[in-house]
Amino acid sequence: MNPVYLLSKARDLFKAKAALKRKTLVINIVCWSLILPCVVIFCPLLTALAQEREEQQQRGDEEFGPVVRAYLGYLRSEQEVVDDRVSRREISRAYYLRNSNRIRALRQIALRIARENHNDYLPELEAAARDEFSNLFEHLPNPHSLRTGEIINNTFRYLGAVRAGEIFYIFARLDPYEQADLMQKSKAKEATHSGAAHSPPAIPSSPQPPARTPTAPPSAAGEVSTHPQSMRRGAP
Repeated sequence: MNPVYLLSKARDLFKAKAALKRKTLVINIVCWSLILPCVVIFCPLLTALAQEREEQQQRGDEEFGPVVRAYLGYLRSEQEVVDDRVSRREISRAYYLRNSNRIRALRQIALRIARENHNDYLPELEAAARDEFSNLFEHLPNPHSLRTGEIINNTFRYLGAVRAGEIFYIFARLDPYEQADLMQKSKAKEATHSGAAHSPPAIPSSPQPPARTPTAPPSAAGEVSTHPQSMRRGAP
């Protein structure tokens, strides 16, 4: 093959690659010239919107007392931590969604309790999906048989179910005084049942014979009767 021809083909290929690089560079410059102004414009706007939304939430929380506001602020901080971890790919998408939904469920139940009770107090709340019951209970309850207000294992009070992406069952952990009182009542009840089970059966009393009506004994021979008729018949 002619070396001049090969050299010409190599020169053409080199020129084509150089032209492609120049076109790619021009396209990148055009794209960035269009993107950068949008980034410069919209980034501050998005930041301002996020700040405004947070301020609105904080203003909405002003109707509550310091305890409830502190708990709502804690939930916001937890959401920020989860957002940061997923942005750095430290957690999976499924883990992120479940925990974000859990935070939403806890916020909903906290707002409901605060507005219904009109009291600056919140119990220690737990939100568990059905497959997370083993994290709270040794003996797993049936979620279909749970009743609102029911006490479970003398430790939790069931508050209800909340749908936030998925269904979460909300429990309030009883304070130590309530737990101790319930445990004492349970022990007293068990002791009462145990004593009744071991008490001897009552012995039935034997029937008594019916009482007889007393009758006067017959008069002996020669005995004087005091009946008036007898006295008259015996008179001379």
